[in-house]
Amino acid sequence: MYPVEFRTVSFQKVTEAVFVCLFGGVIYYGIEVIWKGTSHWSMALCGALCFWFLYRMNRLHFRLPLPLRALAGTLFITAVELIAGCILNVGLGWDIWNYSELPLNFLGQICLPFSVLWFLLCFPCAFISYLIRRVVFLADE
Repeated sequence: MYPVEFRTVSFQKVTEAVFVCLFGGVIYYGIEVIWKGTSHWSMALCGALCFWFLYRMNRLHFRLPLPLRALAGTLFITAVELIAGCILNVGLGWDIWNYSELPLNFLGQICLPFSVLWFLLCFPCAFISYLIRRVVFLADE
């Protein structure tokens, strides 16, 4: 038997991940409240997960063209939306959102118009990710 190796995670990395997730969750929840007048706590969790993904992708793959990063972000966000929608709306019947009335929807949980919106939102998220990394965490990268 070989001893189990544990990767050392620095306090800064944990702090950065927590900050990024909280930021993404709060911002997305706030956008929904402004847009629709209401939101659901689960949307803060989805927003946290999606912004953490965008933040990491923009940090690790900054040399990729921004439209390609935005496309990858769009695919991730749309996948999260579909999985969350199938669990929360279809499975649990919470009816948090329903895109059935929108064109090119799938199961009423995802649709092309919102995927286009996610694509467009990935551009400012890339800039915000950069600012968080440089201003909040004082990274030189």
